Amino acid sequence: MKDLKYILLFILAILMNACIENKLDIEQMPSEKVNFNYEVQGDYYKLDYLVGSTIQFTNTSSMQGNFTWDFGDGTPKVNDESPAHKYEAAGLYRVTLSLENVGMKSYQVLINDITPTIVLTSDDEICEVNESLVGFDVTVPNPANLSLEYEWVFPEGTLDEDKNVITSSTEENPGKVKFLNVGSQAVVLHVKLGGRALQETVVKVPVGYTEKVKTIYYAVKDGNIQAYKLIKNIPENVKVFPFDLGVKSGMHPYNLLFTDSIMFVLDAGKQIGYVNDIDGNLGDGRIFVVSKDGKKVEDVLTNSGGAAFDDPHYGYIDEQGKMLYFTDRNTGIRRLPLSSRNLQLDPTSDKYSYFVQNDKLGYYKNGYDYGAINACFTKTSKGVWWWPKTFNNVGTFRFMDSDIGKTTVPSSGMTAGGLFIKSLVIDEKNQVAYFAIREGATPGLYVVPLNEIPNESTAEGSLQNKIKNYLVKELVSNDEGSSGEYIDICQMVLDPDDDSVYFGFRAGTTSNIKSGLMRCYKSGGKYQVETVIPDVEIYGVTINHTKSKLF
Repeated sequence: MKDLKYILLFILAILMNACIENKLDIEQMPSEKVNFNYEVQGDYYKLDYLVGSTIQFTNTSSMQGNFTWDFGDGTPKVNDESPAHKYEAAGLYRVTLSLENVGMKSYQVLINDITPTIVLTSDDEICEVNESLVGFDVTVPNPANLSLEYEWVFPEGTLDEDKNVITSSTEENPGKVKFLNVGSQAVVLHVKLGGRALQETVVKVPVGYTEKVKTIYYAVKDGNIQAYKLIKNIPENVKVFPFDLGVKSGMHPYNLLFTDSIMFVLDAGKQIGYVNDIDGNLGDGRIFVVSKDGKKVEDVLTNSGGAAFDDPHYGYIDEQGKMLYFTDRNTGIRRLPLSSRNLQLDPTSDKYSYFVQNDKLGYYKNGYDYGAINACFTKTSKGVWWWPKTFNNVGTFRFMDSDIGKTTVPSSGMTAGGLFIKSLVIDEKNQVAYFAIREGATPGLYVVPLNEIPNESTAEGSLQNKIKNYLVKELVSNDEGSSGEYIDICQMVLDPDDDSVYFGFRAGTTSNIKSGLMRCYKSGGKYQVETVIPDVEIYGVTINHTKSKLF
């Protein structure tokens, strides 16, 4: 018992010492008896806590005594009752008021840096190239009334009101200017406030054409969606640059589809190609819509947390039926009304059941097995679907709605056996098909007369044996993706007005042609390929066929 007594006394001593060593000083303990509020002094910027603003701190404590203020910015503490303070740098500061022998109170104060604001002014509703004058109203908050220095930098092809070329200005108001080039014209403003350089301000002036023309949209890899005016016979002194819509393209936006002034973007997400998604939670693809000017973005369908195999890859819009058809990675095609918004993909729901699966066509087990159907697909006016298969016996399925679910091979027949076709366009007016072929023939762009495309299901011969006759341009794409599912040229779009086909080409290491937005056209009876916009990595492309000066 005596030993137990000493043990208990020893434990008690340890606990007492621990309590004493961790005891807070009384002035560090929070207390409702200590409090304060604060606001910006003056009539200007009352709602803006900016660098250089005078902030009045008011002691509202119910107790009296020796107060100390710590403004959290490393400046000396002060003992005034209700001091004013200025912060010299942006940041989040913890302000603490302490009352000796009573307690303390802290608040976090967010101080924002000063940012110039530019407002564009023009008498014209749409800024037209070489016509409209644009002014710039700049506002720079200056709570400390410091000196201001301005430097404007204008893009190539900028003229002042007297039609003189202007590249820069040091005036607060640089006057009105006009632009000789179409597209987003970036005007840059550098401001020094009291000798301190503020963050540069960039305003992109949207400059349209003087006539109504079509607009092509394209998704830049690791960038934003761009809009580009398709202007024929451009005047020699005018250049055409893209408009940056300010909308992220997505991780792998294979397809863009335009209809009714809005654009559908099909983003396959991060997990492209095969991935061992046993738990079914690696999906991150989505379908979203963007207004033609980029000012409105809405989700149509997301697959966040679903199976990566179910991410949306490629699409087709049925204008008459008002339906969007879209594929997953390798199994089938689903469809939704074009009006659908804010849906979460649930493959177990009948709402998202397949329109067709690759094992629900008569080709299955008739020489073609289950495997990736990871490519663009389309439908002709006669109701025939074209759906390339890129892995496990490649070729292109052709079928009609009535063929789905039958065990017999569709009468349209399989074609292009052995050819890895990633994207295709059917030009029914000129009765030709455009194919982007990666494997099975020289990689590149082919234009094949429809009457030369065989029905290989009825032993008409092989397109692969004669495809070399229809090569327009050898194009060696990069290796993004995986074997059998390379991304390659993932979409082509037809402009039926001049029979041009546009596509994004991302060059491989051995390619002698640079990446860019490409155009295939016919001249002098021969098909040719030219670069429209060089040095840009592009996935999906689409055209707004409604002509406009801007969007």
